[in-house]
Amino acid sequence: MTLYIIGIGLESEKDISINGLEAAQSSSEIYLENYTSILQVQKEKLEKFCGKKIILANRDLIENKFTKIIISAKEKNISLLVPGSPLAATTHIAIFQEARLNKIPVEVIDSSSILTAVGITGLELYKFGRTASIPFNNKDVKTPIQILEQNQKINLHTLFLLDLAPKEKKYLSIKQAINYLIENKVSKKEKALACARLGCKNFVVKSGNLEELKNKNYGKPPYCLIIPSKKLHFIEEEMFSLWK
Repeated sequence: MTLYIIGIGLESEKDISINGLEAAQSSSEIYLENYTSILQVQKEKLEKFCGKKIILANRDLIENKFTKIIISAKEKNISLLVPGSPLAATTHIAIFQEARLNKIPVEVIDSSSILTAVGITGLELYKFGRTASIPFNNKDVKTPIQILEQNQKINLHTLFLLDLAPKEKKYLSIKQAINYLIENKVSKKEKALACARLGCKNFVVKSGNLEELKNKNYGKPPYCLIIPSKKLHFIEEEMFSLWK
């Protein structure tokens, strides 16, 4: 018997791989983690596509009560569906680790991630440095600024992931993120790319300086913000201009 940790991609029920779908269909129980990212597809659509009932798994279930579920994989197949890539969050790595420690077979089935979807911007993926998250309550938070400074010193792009709380329908906006950066002495003239719903057909990418991007409309979340390195390849420069 096996615990499957399955990435389901960034947009629709069809983003799950064939391997992931077959693993889910072979499972006695399917859980859908629904707090680290926004699920772009309705649970009911995913259930219809899989042909199986799916149990929503909130933060409390995943972080505090999932051990019993992991142990039950000794007797039956269990699937955990994760929006995006299955091991992008430390929470899911901890589940993988616990299964291994309990000698339970665990299989990870990968999928698309925001960390690769940013390639649509035209910035070279291997030139991205450390990723930073900008939280809701960020008045005294300096880590994202420090990460930006470290990345810029070695000519790397910086991806900022913006905080979200899907259960409360709260999402840090691009405007709020830009205000945070400006309040922490990042220049209003700093080049940036503001993105929404990367990996979806209706994605949005807009380029400009922070001041220009602050008041534009990006539609629904999730959002992210990228500050590119100071030195860009000519193709990166051309792609940056394409999104203006």
